[in-house]
Amino acid sequence: MKEGPRANRDIRVPKVQLIDDEGNNRGVVSIEDALAAAEEAGLDLIEIAPNSEPPVCKIGDLGKMKYQSQKKAAEARKKQKTIEIKEIKMRPNIDTHDYEVKMKAVRRFFEEGDKVKLTLRFRGREMAHMELGMQLLNRVREEVEEIAKVEAEPKLEGRQMMMVLAPRI
Repeated sequence: MKEGPRANRDIRVPKVQLIDDEGNNRGVVSIEDALAAAEEAGLDLIEIAPNSEPPVCKIGDLGKMKYQSQKKAAEARKKQKTIEIKEIKMRPNIDTHDYEVKMKAVRRFFEEGDKVKLTLRFRGREMAHMELGMQLLNRVREEVEEIAKVEAEPKLEGRQMMMVLAPRI
């Protein structure tokens, strides 16, 4: 099975709706007349709407049409943005300046449309003060409230606490 529209002798219907190379509608004609008109113009007969009754065919250059559709698909792929999850690691007793630097990075990630996973690492005796970690994550949540929403509530996994934030669109 070839990809792309059917063309010339691959079109196996008795009658087609014909559009010539200038874009004029020639109405319903037999497949033989349509093929003859395409040959006369030195172009191909291309099926552009196979599901309509009768199928719509256009006289044009098949190679050029395939190239145009490939170009359109490539353009669409280029414009597509993949959403990444960026990770920011903190400690429960983070210093004010370090916290501000991390928050600046978080805001930049949201502007770029990425999600942010905040990870708090607890070491040694810090495990006894989980509430400090919870307070820190709630502080982050409040600070980015207007630009982001919580996608995964803070949860504890072993010695780390995690929360995922997604940008508001």
